[in-house]
Amino acid sequence: MNITILNSFSRKLSFHAIILSLTGITFSSYANQTQKVHPKLILQITVDQLRGDMPYRYLDKMGKSGFNYLLKEGVVYKDAHHNHANTETIVGHATLATGALPAVHGMIGNVWYDNKLGRLVYNIEDADFPLLSVNADVNQETELDPTQRTAKSSGRSPRNIQVSTFSDELAIATNGKAKIFGVSVKDRGAVSLAGHMGKAFWFSKKSGEFVTSRYYYDKYPEWVNDWNKAKPTKQYHQQSWELLQPVKNYEFGLQDDQPWETELSGFGRTFPHAFGDITNGYFNTFLTLSPAGDELTLDFAKAVVNNEQLGKDNITDYLSVSFSSTDYVGHIFGPSSLEAEDNMLRLDRTIADLLKFIDNKVGLNNTLIVLSADHGAAEVPAYLSSLGMNTNVVAPKEWDKSLGMKKLKSQFGFDKALIKSYFHPYLYLDRELIERRKLSLAEVQKAVAIEVDKLDGVALAVTSSDIESGNISSDYLHTLVANNHSKNRSGDIYIVLEVHRFVADMEGLSVAATHGSPWGYDTYVPLIFAGFGLDDEVVHKRVSTTDIAVTLSAILGIKSPSGAQGNILIDALERLDK
Repeated sequence: MNITILNSFSRKLSFHAIILSLTGITFSSYANQTQKVHPKLILQITVDQLRGDMPYRYLDKMGKSGFNYLLKEGVVYKDAHHNHANTETIVGHATLATGALPAVHGMIGNVWYDNKLGRLVYNIEDADFPLLSVNADVNQETELDPTQRTAKSSGRSPRNIQVSTFSDELAIATNGKAKIFGVSVKDRGAVSLAGHMGKAFWFSKKSGEFVTSRYYYDKYPEWVNDWNKAKPTKQYHQQSWELLQPVKNYEFGLQDDQPWETELSGFGRTFPHAFGDITNGYFNTFLTLSPAGDELTLDFAKAVVNNEQLGKDNITDYLSVSFSSTDYVGHIFGPSSLEAEDNMLRLDRTIADLLKFIDNKVGLNNTLIVLSADHGAAEVPAYLSSLGMNTNVVAPKEWDKSLGMKKLKSQFGFDKALIKSYFHPYLYLDRELIERRKLSLAEVQKAVAIEVDKLDGVALAVTSSDIESGNISSDYLHTLVANNHSKNRSGDIYIVLEVHRFVADMEGLSVAATHGSPWGYDTYVPLIFAGFGLDDEVVHKRVSTTDIAVTLSAILGIKSPSGAQGNILIDALERLDK
């Protein structure tokens, strides 16, 4: 078959018929198979900031029922990557949910500049749907999640996601009978995968409760009230995060106090990390900086399964559990730290607990599990330097003061900053002044991009005008940048920083490490299908996170999400023992 014709055809139709026909599986036989046996539950586990190599790094110290079970009994894709440039939380979660690239699903960053509102907006903020809990206002939840400072409302909804999710398609295919839930410490981790038609719950750092918004409910189900009234966080009152195993067992056991780690008053940068008194304003924040955040998420997810009776009938239900602690620990201490190592061992135990619970309640043979991550992780530059790689952080605040930018301001007649702001990964120009000066936006973007491209730490500067006109290279980096572009949301110039370089300042919060680049350490994530009678297999070919949603759709025999651009992972289908 002509490849050009195939590509064109596949954009217009589902990949199902094409891929299945190429592998010799007919639609009729596959449809009969999937109609005969469906999983009772889809369990989608997302680990925030879990780079693809991290589950293997400490596997010898882990038990048999967590990562070892998934990696030895599941279909494991060893070379899975996100195919977009801005590897941030909402971008990756929305991609996992929709099977679409950010250019299509629209969630191009944790924040973006809204021209109509004239300000930066938080990705899922929605003033039309305030939180049900008046004591969990979002303005109190920004201590370790500074992107939320841009939100002007506590309201949350999935309405900014521009296409359907897999969970939406499941709801449509079952006439709304499938029970669909998303749970996470992070609001964006829960909302994105619950989709437009499911229910989402997340953790309030102010109240220590799991909360939701009026998009989902007019009032809390009674079981949620009961769960919150029991105050599960009180078990951590005056407790500490301590090492799970003897310190001699740890690869980083002798490197607990590393100078590049973030020092948080009261929490410290060495074990044990005290949570303090439950009345302390930072108590709940400290919980999320440790494995306790994942443990609370697990407990609430169990409550969802028990009280909503997931997996108890012949209609496939869906539960998304997004674990956030790995991300917070990685930011504060770095992915190569004693804290990150211990967190991985405790995450393994948490996942094992979840799988045991699901096995008892639904049965792993009745549950299709998929585990992946929203993005990977960059190493701390100072840590890399300690190993012999000379690298450091980047300071965008100095860009507008460079000699080249001063010349441009003089050339264009600017009497103030030409660069209005930089919020990763986009640089924003003063469009009002450009318009008043009757200048060409495309020309100003291009001139600024040329100068910024010369600055320390910048690998690539790509203008929105060039992306929209198709005037960019077709190489790997430019492609990932274009995949991230949304005409109505993206900034003027997309900035790709040099490899192993990043901005360590997140709105005034100094962090040890971060993510958000198109480099391999940030795009590389695990991808595992397990349970539901799947035979084990290791697959070494390159696959994309956009493949997950369409593969889940194929297994259930339903249509793919409306913007899905991935391919069906035939290896997973062929290992179904049904």
